[in-house]
Amino acid sequence: MDNTKNNTESFQEDSYNRHSNWYTNLFPEKEQKLALLNGIKTYKGTINHWLQNQFFECVKPITKYKNASWLTVGDAYGHDANYLIENGVQNVIASDISDEFLAVSKEVGIVEQYSAENAENLSFENNSIDYILCKETYHHFPRPYAALYEMIRVAKKGIVIIEPQDPIMKMPFLLFMNNVLEKIKHGLVNKIWKNRFSYEAVGNFVYKVSEREMEKFAAGINLPMVAIKNFNPNFWFPGSEKIPAVKSEKKFRKILFKKGLRDFLSNFGILPSQSLSIIIFKTLPEIGLQESLKNDGYKLIKIPKNPYL
Repeated sequence: MDNTKNNTESFQEDSYNRHSNWYTNLFPEKEQKLALLNGIKTYKGTINHWLQNQFFECVKPITKYKNASWLTVGDAYGHDANYLIENGVQNVIASDISDEFLAVSKEVGIVEQYSAENAENLSFENNSIDYILCKETYHHFPRPYAALYEMIRVAKKGIVIIEPQDPIMKMPFLLFMNNVLEKIKHGLVNKIWKNRFSYEAVGNFVYKVSEREMEKFAAGINLPMVAIKNFNPNFWFPGSEKIPAVKSEKKFRKILFKKGLRDFLSNFGILPSQSLSIIIFKTLPEIGLQESLKNDGYKLIKIPKNPYL
């Protein structure tokens, strides 16, 4: 038992070190960091910018509350915090496992406040920050549920998680094939479900999310509501930060066609959406915010109170 615990702790430490050093190894010199950050300022109007806004638009209904405080988690160079700041949010702290890049981001005005934070052990008090944004970061965590509970501890109103969707909960055929093929031979389903186990170069397993998973999480700790939006943003390609997002561009028209088709199939339940924006509310949001979320395409799931508490 002790060996298992030691091995697990060693794995966690290795994972933190890999992620902490990732951007430092990619961009060791300050000039390299500055070049990347300047790219953030100049890529507006490009296909990459248009695709990134598919993610950021999911947060827009909440950004109308300008006085709300925000923490971004896994915001390596402050891109997420910068979006909130540019939309008038007045109190935003950018955080990542390493603050080496964020320090440079502050120098050039990308972020205003930053902190080095381990998502499993945040340094903030209970209920101290209104909203926490975890965009395209949850899938990097070695123990995502540990980070999820920690974010809920710190949040006063809610947390926003934007991540790829686990398809199996929304694809009965895939689940059926999984069950049948596992009966025939263990592991045979991997020949069909190619990305069943996905890993990234930084060393993490890609932990995709599902609606049901977040419902259960909220119900388990007696939270009042989960809001979920399905969307299809994953059409990035190398060089997209240099091509204008205008219909006269052939590559942009191709993306619009692919996205339109995927949106159609998702809207009719034929294929699951590529990604989910999930807002887990710690307190029941006011009616105005609920209406804004519904108008923006969110499905509101009211969690019934536990009758035994």
